[in-house]
Amino acid sequence: MARHGGRGWYGRVLAAAVGVTAMAAVTSVWTAQAGPVNGGQAGAGASARPSAAGSVPGRVSVDIAHASDHGARGVNITIDDGPDPDWTPQVLQVLRENGVKATFCMVGTQAQAHPDLVKAVVADGHRLCDHTVSHDTTMDTKPDAYQSQQILDAERMITEASGGVRPLYYRAPGGAFTPYSRDLAASRGMRPLGWNVDTKDFERPGAAAIVATVEKEVSNGPTILFHDAGGDRSQTVAALREVLPWLREQGYSFGFPVR
Repeated sequence: MARHGGRGWYGRVLAAAVGVTAMAAVTSVWTAQAGPVNGGQAGAGASARPSAAGSVPGRVSVDIAHASDHGARGVNITIDDGPDPDWTPQVLQVLRENGVKATFCMVGTQAQAHPDLVKAVVADGHRLCDHTVSHDTTMDTKPDAYQSQQILDAERMITEASGGVRPLYYRAPGGAFTPYSRDLAASRGMRPLGWNVDTKDFERPGAAAIVATVEKEVSNGPTILFHDAGGDRSQTVAALREVLPWLREQGYSFGFPVR
């Protein structure tokens, strides 16, 4: 999985997260104060609902997921880095028009800043994924305590913003997983999540190029990576309008990553 570097907006996200990092010793013990919220998130076509506060999340596999719960002809649409007030609503509209459920990998500070959008994602029946507090693509070079803060604080931010629905997956920024981060996420009920098709939409190569990448590489595996934040995502929106019907015409169905 290729790393995504050179996107200036992450410097701003990281700066915004400095205060969170400074408070890690306090905020990372949120579970002792409020108790974890176990997340029942419904399957495709149904709204996700939180389960009772205080319930303990079940451990899931530490293996990085790529497969779809819809089998060999299933594909997983995953949307990273939001939510964003400009682009997330447009992505949601395209998904709605095509009857597609996706997995949204959210940056903690973005979720905290836009709880209405997190709730909108949940209300449409999509699933949530922890994408850390500040999208640090060097996570795998950092101490365990830092990785823990990034993952657990983002989990808390996303859960609170959603109104109690927990993320079911953890995607390391740029694929910077470590054995420790995978085990920690799995212990919290978040399956480590990879990808098979990187559309490179963050590079803004043009909608046609994004579509062409999906058409060429979907045979590599079912999990397809798009972005709804980090800059102008009009090309992503346009590409989704074209590629979702194309995938269905090719006989694919839309599912969620395996848990």
